[in-house]
Amino acid sequence: MSKQFKEPLLHIATLGKTVGICGDMKLHIKSDFPEQFVDGASFFINKKEKITLRDVNLERGIVKINNISNPEDAKKFTNAKLFTTYEETRKSCHLDEGEYFFFDLEDCDVFEDGKRLGRVYDVERIAVTNYLNIQTDEALIDEGYAKKFLVPFIEPFKVSVDIEKKIITLKGAFDILAAS
Repeated sequence: MSKQFKEPLLHIATLGKTVGICGDMKLHIKSDFPEQFVDGASFFINKKEKITLRDVNLERGIVKINNISNPEDAKKFTNAKLFTTYEETRKSCHLDEGEYFFFDLEDCDVFEDGKRLGRVYDVERIAVTNYLNIQTDEALIDEGYAKKFLVPFIEPFKVSVDIEKKIITLKGAFDILAAS
């Protein structure tokens, strides 16, 4: 199946070395949503080519690729990155109340007390905490503030998030910017 996508793809796993004599491969998951790795799930390995998984064993971290039944054929896929689309992620991954996909938080404007502090350009996980990487608003950079800063995306900093309007309201973020 070769359908080409122009939208960015999400790297969600990497295939590792072969295991055993039947073409099994290690699966290194890079996603918070292991439920998307099931028998019959298809993922891109580049913008045009897809593979389909079978015999998925998440406890052992092992999968097979459809139509591959020996280690020689499987080795061609060692270190292959598995990608999916944003749309597919939204369909197959469940979020709880107050949870967001990292890609939805990116490009959100960040405000505190009605003042624009900047825009999220990345979300980074450090230990167990997610941080917003924020590109500081030009007006604040002109006032001598840092060009970029990190804010923990947790209570009490997180006040509200409106993904539709691409607005995140924080509390205490300006103090972090001032100390940066």
